[in-house]
Amino acid sequence: MKLVNVTNSYKQLVNKQLENTDAYFVKVYSAGNTTVVYSEAASHAEILIVNKKRAVRKTEVNEVLGYFLKRIPKEKYDRKQISIIELKDVTEISIPLSSTLVEHP
Repeated sequence: MKLVNVTNSYKQLVNKQLENTDAYFVKVYSAGNTTVVYSEAASHAEILIVNKKRAVRKTEVNEVLGYFLKRIPKEKYDRKQISIIELKDVTEISIPLSSTLVEHP
């Protein structure tokens, strides 16, 4: 599965996400009929996988999750705490992120 960054084609969606959620980072990707929205906030990352033509496949979920987990530092998340909600044509993945601790001298 090849994800293509199509964020520029979804400016209104990205702006609404940034205005109405705690997200500070939003990207939209396409893989044929499958659209992936990745958003990141201080305490969590969210991945939304949508395919309006058919059910989202388990292999797609695993590939997308793997793709984004490679981009998040391993010490920022615990794989056991990742939750996946699967509906017919939408899958939501929530990744709780640990806060960065600032050490004072």
